[in-house]
Amino acid sequence: MKTILCYGDSNTHGAGTDRLRDSRYGPRERYTGVLRAELGDDWHVIEEGLGGRTTVSDDPVEGADRNGRTYLKPCIESHWPLDMITIMLGTNDLKRRFNKDAPEIARGVEALVKDIKALKPGWGESIPEILIICPPVILPDPPGFHHMFDGGYETSKHLPAEYRRIAELQEVHFLDANAHIVSSPKDGIHFEVEEHTKLGKAIAAKVKKIFSPD
Repeated sequence: MKTILCYGDSNTHGAGTDRLRDSRYGPRERYTGVLRAELGDDWHVIEEGLGGRTTVSDDPVEGADRNGRTYLKPCIESHWPLDMITIMLGTNDLKRRFNKDAPEIARGVEALVKDIKALKPGWGESIPEILIICPPVILPDPPGFHHMFDGGYETSKHLPAEYRRIAELQEVHFLDANAHIVSSPKDGIHFEVEEHTKLGKAIAAKVKKIFSPD
């Protein structure tokens, strides 16, 4: 059995679009659950999603535990060994309080990729396959979040090109979620169930291609 670790934020957690704290899609509705169903019994899919998680920044409002880099190593070591790791982060880095541009956010993802390579958490202390997933563009003035994400829409439009550049530079895999899904019009940053289904299937197709290229 192969193991894939899906490392991300609230959208990997499966947060709903109604902004209720306990709102979460069911295990089969989340894109990780769809991925699990698509890959079948030969794969073990691990969900590691946390609301508010950034790439490499402590959050002065939500806390230092939202730093994706701080938790990455213990997370990986708790699930070691791994065949593949997916990273879908960057949406929370768009918050106005971080004042980041697209290249800086992409460099945060690159730092995580470098950390994974240094850990070598694959079988026989190898580097597992790494898939960078660029999250979809957020909506302009996302309902309920427009002050928090002021300016984030424009920045998010530049993330696909920057993430692709990092993936090519680090020689890892890349998937642009924008080619498959859109952010929900209800809150501008999370996904509807239908989008989770599309994303899970897209990731599954990518994984199958990586491990069975023929």
